[in-house]
Amino acid sequence: MKRKPAPRKPAPLSLPERSAYRRLEDVVGCKWSAAVLASISFGVTRPGQLERFIPGISTKVLNERLRKLLDFELIDRREISGKVRRVEYRLTDTGRELTAIIHRIRDLDETHRQPNEAADETR
Repeated sequence: MKRKPAPRKPAPLSLPERSAYRRLEDVVGCKWSAAVLASISFGVTRPGQLERFIPGISTKVLNERLRKLLDFELIDRREISGKVRRVEYRLTDTGRELTAIIHRIRDLDETHRQPNEAADETR
């Protein structure tokens, strides 16, 4: 009887691979980043609207997340002049790609949620 060869251990992540995962974690690792990106994708583009649309987010946290998402070029900031200067945020192409993934993850969660988890959310 022949012995099966021992399974090979996967090679450790390279430095560029680790860096890519760290960048991803830095962006979406915060519990608010996905909510901000999703909200912008729904057309909620102004800071005050975002703050009202996302339950529980503070002005400080929202501003930090917007800065981070700008730094990672997932959103663009647009100033609109007029009597009152307005600021709006839009998703970049990369932001739209990431948001599509976030929406798919949310859909997966909806599909595979246990009945008792759904009941907990309605309380």
